[in-house]
Amino acid sequence: MSVATYPRPSAPFLSRERTVAEAHFNRWLVPPAALAIHLCIGMAYGFSVFWLPLSRAVGVSQPIACPSDMTFLARIVATTCDWQISMLGWTYTLFFVLLGCSAALFGGWLEHAGPRKAGLVSAVCWCGGLVISAAGISLHQIWMLWLGSGVLGGIGLGLGYISPVSTLIKWFPDRRGMATGMAIMGFGGGAMIGAPLADLLMRAFATPTSVGVWQTFLVLAAIYFVFMVCGALGYRVPAEGWKPAGWSGISISTRKLVTKHDVSLEAAWRTPQFWLLWAALCLNVSAGIGVIGMASPMLQEVFGGRLIGLDLPFSALSVQQKGQIAAIAAGFTGLLSLCNIGGRLAWASFSDRIGRKATFFTFFAVGFALYALVPWAANLGGPLLFVLILCVVVSMYGGGFATIPAYLADLFGTGMVGAIHGRILTAWAAAGILGPVLINYLREYQIASGIPQSQAYNQTMYILAGLLVLGFICNLLVRPVAERHYMPARKPAAPVTPRAAVIGETPVSRTPAASERLSVLAILAWAAVGLPLAWGVWITIQKALILLH
Repeated sequence: MSVATYPRPSAPFLSRERTVAEAHFNRWLVPPAALAIHLCIGMAYGFSVFWLPLSRAVGVSQPIACPSDMTFLARIVATTCDWQISMLGWTYTLFFVLLGCSAALFGGWLEHAGPRKAGLVSAVCWCGGLVISAAGISLHQIWMLWLGSGVLGGIGLGLGYISPVSTLIKWFPDRRGMATGMAIMGFGGGAMIGAPLADLLMRAFATPTSVGVWQTFLVLAAIYFVFMVCGALGYRVPAEGWKPAGWSGISISTRKLVTKHDVSLEAAWRTPQFWLLWAALCLNVSAGIGVIGMASPMLQEVFGGRLIGLDLPFSALSVQQKGQIAAIAAGFTGLLSLCNIGGRLAWASFSDRIGRKATFFTFFAVGFALYALVPWAANLGGPLLFVLILCVVVSMYGGGFATIPAYLADLFGTGMVGAIHGRILTAWAAAGILGPVLINYLREYQIASGIPQSQAYNQTMYILAGLLVLGFICNLLVRPVAERHYMPARKPAAPVTPRAAVIGETPVSRTPAASERLSVLAILAWAAVGLPLAWGVWITIQKALILLH
């Protein structure tokens, strides 16, 4: 085991050198630091909780419509009429377009700057964007909401999303999938905490003249900034050549694809392996995101009155009955969110045992069968099997996000995996367009053609199943990266004298007892992120139980 190196006192505080861990550092402190950031930026998934209140920010009790002849430019600066939800939805689009673009653009910088600096920049962008958005809501200028949360916040999303990936993979070479699954699980779980918290805050701040949204944004910005800064400052990177005690090297299940060499960013994205994985991720996400985006209306339209014991189609229900099934559909959406989170950790951890390629084969093969079975399950009568199938599908959607960083590290090494992961996230942006367009426009086409609403999704499910066949082929074609793409081997750096030796202390050995034991600090760090996450899970389970009744 190599000797740990330490930063010289002259290194800037935010430099990567100052984040090199000391010999006694517990690697289990890094995952909660990553979760602290991901649970905050994951609120992007829950922003829809603001749409209805913001659509009546002027009218408060009822929306005030803008004149029909008002131009688009006039609408974005108007202060006397309310915004349409379709205009507010552009914030959500900007989130994920900017996430993919900023991750691709700044991924290389992250590898050199280190996770601490990237995490702090992410905190400033994400929380600063919320403050700008709060000002825009107060002044009723939607362009400030787009600029603040959409653009600046989207950049913060991209940096925050990729900042822990390469760090965790270096700390857990023996459990790459589990490590990235723990961090990326937080991004899926952010909405479970943020959405109910935002709802509580809006209710507290609401007055006869205000819907309480801009105040909620400011409180969330303050809470998130504290958590994200603590997470960023908690990041550490292992010393050059560090390995976990007792780890012998590459696991048996993945040895054919795992390399001990590093591939540069510029070389990696020119290899066929990169584009095969890009396509595989895009196809897996396209299928899943289409279902997530239409989960609530799909359940309501497919089962209609059967959700409340009535043999009536959705169109024949009264307003009160539609409200009842909407509450059930909300529970279904919460259940899918829980499966999305659990799938990120479970599937990524499972990939450590069977290998990344085999895990993606599972996504595509099992996913193909499940999508093809959805129309049959819908015709059985009860929603239980339908719900179960979609829960598994969504778990594999989340699992794809959590497994892909480890897959990249296997193929291209850990040296530039953060930058490579940033580039491949552009597949997410493409999938965010492909999936919803397929399911939304095909649904409208089916209904316009006279297909009953309960059957409007059947053809779409078969098409999504076809996408997974293409993904299976892409994954099948993945081979080890050719040696010509490897970066030249780096010479070992001369070890820097540990600070303990300088001041006359006894150096701490890198033993399992020193690095893996459960310390008070580790317990506190995990509690700081675990308790809010547990609260969010409990709220989600309560909503999901409505579905079972």
